[in-house]
Amino acid sequence: MPTKNFVIQHTDELSKVAEEIVELVTHYPVVTFSGKLGSGKTALIKKICQLLNVKEQVTSPTYTLLNEYETISGKLVYHFDFYRITKPEEIYDLGYEEYLFSGNFCFIEWPEMAENILLPDTLKVTIEVDNHKRRHVNIIVPE
Repeated sequence: MPTKNFVIQHTDELSKVAEEIVELVTHYPVVTFSGKLGSGKTALIKKICQLLNVKEQVTSPTYTLLNEYETISGKLVYHFDFYRITKPEEIYDLGYEEYLFSGNFCFIEWPEMAENILLPDTLKVTIEVDNHKRRHVNIIVPE
């Protein structure tokens, strides 16, 4: 699978990564974001939503598991956070099919519990922070 790599020194540089992802989401509306706590997953999703012209304030759905936003053009954006999921059944209880197969944008933080339900055409973003506080962002584009 083709991979696009970015090294980010400061969070204000997340915009160039967000722009790249926005170009790809029209073809790959389901995007997963993996990385440790504090790596910048939610910050990146906020930048992406800003570029997509989301009307609402974007916040982490850590406790609600799902936030729904709307763009000024009326397109829906679903923002999942599976950090607190302990078993896959909890994802099934959300009715994930309704969201993942809707054609709307679905951004999933902490997707590890959902690996078996994701389609092969899922765009995957990984963020790793090195010892110098640089973020290494990899975008894995499905073939």
